[in-house]
Formats: sequence, C-alpha cells, structure tokens
Amino acid sequence: MSNASQTTAAILAHSYLDTWNASNPQQRKLLLESAWSEAPSYVDPMMSGTGREQIDGLIGAVQSRFPGWKFSLLGTPDLHGSHLRFSWSLGPDGADGPVKGTDFVVLEDGRIKDVTGFLDQIPEHA
Repeated sequence: MSNASQTTAAILAHSYLDTWNASNPQQRKLLLESAWSEAPSYVDPMMSGTGREQIDGLIGAVQSRFPGWKFSLLGTPDLHGSHLRFSWSLGPDGADGPVKGTDFVVLEDGRIKDVTGFLDQIPEHA
C-alpha cells in the first residue's frame, strides 16, 4: 500500500472512531453527516442499523453500556479501492481495551457507506 493510501486509510479509520467516541449528540450528528454517506448501514454480531439516525442510536447505546470507554485504533488500517479494514479496541480511556474488533468498511465517494463489524475479543462480563 502506498504512503498516500496508508494516510487516507488512517484518516478514514480515525474519522470512523471519532464518530463512535463523540459523546456530544450534536458533534456526533455533524460527524455522521460529514464522514458517512447519505444512507449508511452498520452490522455486527450484536446489533445493526440503517441510516444515520439508527447508527447514532447504536452509538449512544454502546456509550451508555460502557460509560467513559473509548475506541482506539489497533495496528495500521488497510485500504483497497473502496474497501477499508481496520482493528480497534474499546476500553477505559488510556488503557488497553478488553473489547477488540475488526471492521470492514465500504466507501462511497470517500465516505463511509456500509460497515460490517466483527468482535475479536469480548470479556464474559461485557
């Protein structure tokens, strides 16, 4: 992957995680409008949503379940055409997150269109 592709992949992955970390509803709405397509979809083994409003609700639910926890990028994201792959952790801010996953994103005009998430590590109490 070229340096430009690595930079683009990192920017997109951070933008995605910024959306999941935005606890202010207005900030999250702005991120959903700027970084996500007009009609995005999200699915993982525990939840799914279609459209910005439903995805916003999913993010709010995760934040309620894990108050104060943050998503962090793990490793280096990969970009292949309109497909982005990256891994993340979720845990207390500044700590190694006990929840880990890998997301596959389809882009549309450089914006997040479809997300398929996989949960790689989930503690029993989560």
